[in-house]
Formats: sequence, structure tokens, C-alpha cells
Amino acid sequence: MDLQLRGKTSLGVMLAQKLNGEVISSDSMQIYKEMNIGTAKPTKEEIKNIPHHLIDFVSPDEEYNVSKYKEDALKTINDILSRGKVPIIVGGTGLYINTLVNGIEFSDIEKDEEYTSYLEKISKKEDGVDTLYKMLQEVDPESAKVIEKNNVRRVIRALEIFKVTGRKKSDLDIESRKETPYEYLVYGINWDREELYDRINRRVDIMLNDGLVDEVKKLSNKYNISKTALQGLGYKEVIEYLEGKASYEEMVEKIKTESRRYAKRQMTWFKKTPGIIWLDGKDVNSMVEKITNDYIGE
Repeated sequence: MDLQLRGKTSLGVMLAQKLNGEVISSDSMQIYKEMNIGTAKPTKEEIKNIPHHLIDFVSPDEEYNVSKYKEDALKTINDILSRGKVPIIVGGTGLYINTLVNGIEFSDIEKDEEYTSYLEKISKKEDGVDTLYKMLQEVDPESAKVIEKNNVRRVIRALEIFKVTGRKKSDLDIESRKETPYEYLVYGINWDREELYDRINRRVDIMLNDGLVDEVKKLSNKYNISKTALQGLGYKEVIEYLEGKASYEEMVEKIKTESRRYAKRQMTWFKKTPGIIWLDGKDVNSMVEKITNDYIGE
């Protein structure tokens, strides 16, 4: 992968070198073993001997959720701090970051099995994923901004919470925020939209050239891939292509389109999130200098 497409990865490594730190991933897909190309998992060359945590440790046939991530991330932060190093959290899964930084706790909300079964049946219909996402946008637009449309499991859960409690998941998340044991400096990389979309398109092309289709084929033959693993952009589309439901060209265009839409939703959500310090993505050295100065000044 061209390092110019590695904004967060390069920045995390450079900061770790500067601050005697270690990187903790907050990418909900890079947790999975053997899912390397489609998740743009950093290579050994790219991480430059900097320890990276919460990458490559969950089997593709296992379910994993944000509650588990919060638990694992806090343990990792404690471990890094105990060794006198600086934890540097890198990644773009808004739900993971929000939960960790804001100390969100998850209360047990009863399930409505009948309603869940009804929603799952909808998801299996043609355009069913779009239908569910529109339902979520109508009842809980704030959750729809942070939950990826293809993440059917989370879309269904948000709809189920609204059905059972009569309240929006986004409101319950805010109410469940607790004081965190740490103070976080939170940064976002700001890109011109057209430049960002161009980067996404090039990244998809590189993934396909690097063997994304073969990777998905091997995973499908080896595992009963979990619902959480299948939420990754690209994997579902490649499976549709392998099953003859889409041509190669249709698959490529759909991956690019869904990736751009996801990036737009995430950026919109992050822009509305208070407390984020925005940095110019064009100059990684300036970003490193800014963050280093902020950290030392704390």
C-alpha cells in the first residue's frame, strides 16, 4: 500500500517514535486474523517495529462487539502506561472511539426476539439492507450517522432498542457516559472531500490488485464468517461477485461507492462531535509537531 494512502498509520508510527509510545488500533475490522488486504492492515514494514495492539487477534468466525473492545482497550492502555510508555489510539471506527473516550457503559436492554426475526427477514430481501437503514434514519438519525449501513447487526440492534424502550439508542448512549480514568487528546485528520474520495478509489484499486478477491475466497472456504466480520467494506461485495450476483465491474464500483458514502457519514459525524482537534492531512510532519507540543504541554 502506498504510504501516501496511510495517513493514520504513518501518523501513529511517527508519534510513537517521538513520544516513546505504542499504538492501539480502534479499527473494528483489523481485529480479524487473515483479513489483511480488505482491512488495509498495516504491514511489518509500515509499523517500523512499533508495537501495535488489538490487531489480528480475533478469528473471522467469531463475533466481537464494542463492549469487548472497550474492555480490551482499557486493559491495553493500563499495560502500556505501566511500562512508562504512551498509548496512541489510531483508527476510524467512530463507535469504538466514542465508547472509549466517553466511557460509555452498556446497560442490559431486553431483546425482542420476534421483532428481531422480522428485521432479519427484511435484511435478506432485495434492497433489504437499504430498507433497514432508512428505518433507522427515520427513528434515530444520529445513530444512522455513525452506524455503517452494511452493519446489519448494529442497525437491527438500534431499531430493536427503539422498539423495546421507545427511546433512541443515540440518546441512551449519551446518558450512559461516565467519567473516564484518563484524559484523552482527540485529533481528526482533515481532507479535502474530492482528495479523500480519490484516495479511497485508489485504495480500492490497490486492494483488488493485491488479491482481495482471493483473500475473500480463501476465508469463505475456511470459515463460516461471522456477521461482524462481514460488515467490512468490500467483503460483502466480493462475496456477491463470487456467488454470481454481480459482475466484477459492478463489484468494484459498489465497493468504491459504499466506501465513499461511509467516509462521508463518518466525517459528518466526527465534525459534529465536540472536543476533536482537526489537523491538515497534507502535512504529516506538522501534525506530529502539533500533537507532540500539545501532549508535552499537558
